[in-house]
Amino acid sequence: MTTDPKSLRYEFQIEYFNFQAAGLAAGKLKQILLGIGYDPQIVRRAAIIAYELEMNLVIHGGGGILEVELSPDLIQIIARDQGPGIPNVDLAMQEGYSTAPPQVREMGFGAGMGLPNVRHWADELTIQSRVNEGTSLWASINCKKQK
Repeated sequence: MTTDPKSLRYEFQIEYFNFQAAGLAAGKLKQILLGIGYDPQIVRRAAIIAYELEMNLVIHGGGGILEVELSPDLIQIIARDQGPGIPNVDLAMQEGYSTAPPQVREMGFGAGMGLPNVRHWADELTIQSRVNEGTSLWASINCKKQK
């Protein structure tokens, strides 16, 4: 994890298929947000989003970077990878749709709820993806708005 103390920006390197470390970045983010004093409901939303994006990097993205930018009014969580990309973003946003391989499903992951969960808990969501080039996703939480 790297951090920029001036802008409250954190960056986590996420390893491809490292299920032992999967979820650690989301857990660390939760600790950071609670330590700063964010509302627990906002922290819960941010932790869910970060976890889902972290798992997507582990399972689908070939690893990547999970970035978090904090301000009093906004939390922005950004996932970037150079993986295979998402051929059909609309399809990937459907609950239950998954491209996870069988060995991932056998571990209890890959149920096709990751991106729908991100959409549910984020106030704004932007996805840019190119096949064979990778995906970048921005999820924002307005800290003054409750869901």
